[in-house]
Amino acid sequence: MLLKMKVLVLLLLLSSVLCVSADVQHESNAITGCSDTDGEDVDILDDEAMWYADFNKHTGVNALPPFADPISSPGQYEQAVANQQICKQNLQITRKAMKDFPRELDPPSSLIIYTELNEELGVKNTLICYVTGFYPAPVNVSWTKNTEKVTEGTSISVAFPNKDGSFRQTSKLDFVPQLGDIYSCTVEHVALTQPMTKFYAVENPEPTIGPAMFCGAGMTVGVLGVAAGTYLLIRGNK
Repeated sequence: MLLKMKVLVLLLLLSSVLCVSADVQHESNAITGCSDTDGEDVDILDDEAMWYADFNKHTGVNALPPFADPISSPGQYEQAVANQQICKQNLQITRKAMKDFPRELDPPSSLIIYTELNEELGVKNTLICYVTGFYPAPVNVSWTKNTEKVTEGTSISVAFPNKDGSFRQTSKLDFVPQLGDIYSCTVEHVALTQPMTKFYAVENPEPTIGPAMFCGAGMTVGVLGVAAGTYLLIRGNK
């Protein structure tokens, strides 16, 4: 029933191809979705976006990392625009057939914030804000540093569908950890009566046992071993 009602607001077309070799298995998906106010067209490989249509900037975006070979698909963005028109027409037909039941609204079920790398003071890192379990897509994510709004160095992924029909999204913030700084990630969604916020505080890293301490321990063990050997040698000569 949940999935049946959710088709009213978001019409989602999903094609999936499973690629299997002797050593590795990959899954490739193409998703086209639409609602009254938003649209989505994205190619996904193993849960990572390879390409998506940015309908606000009127262009296609290659989402692969810099070291990967770029994807060249002439006309793909234009096809995505055409798919949106078809999707919205089908959405209206589906609504009429199902008598336009009330909208299904699910607020995010989980919001977490963490660093991409182990934190090291003064070393560039990335904060990741992961939100999941919401419907419909998308969410709006904003960042602050010491209560001041931050926009530079931020990014947000397209919304990915979960198996239960809800969505998940990830926002990132590039930052350099400095002791005492406090960051926040705030999520807004149509199903929330008030925004959800998570905080991240930069603290002193946990002290570690350095090489000098291990070296000292090794020297202690070595001295004890020499002493024990000398004692046994003298005792044996007696």
